Amino acid sequence: MPTSLTDIKSHLDTRLGEKVVVTVQVGRNKTLERHGMLAETFPAVFVVELEEDENLKRVSYSYTDILTKNIEMDFTDEVSEED
Repeated sequence: MPTSLTDIKSHLDTRLGEKVVVTVQVGRNKTLERHGMLAETFPAVFVVELEEDENLKRVSYSYTDILTKNIEMDFTDEVSEED
């Protein structure tokens, strides 16, 4: 992932509409994995629309979450290329 907020936003702008897996750091050695689609980007946050089986429909994250590694994003096409 890019290393500045503007680079992160630019990178995500090019990936709109793609399926994504978001891994969230929720506490000490605990993570939560969410599957969905990158729906929208705004100046300070981006929105992921979650798949049907999730309790929530949409979640938003800040670009600083990526920069500080509080979340990790893996696009499904990148995951399938590694297999």
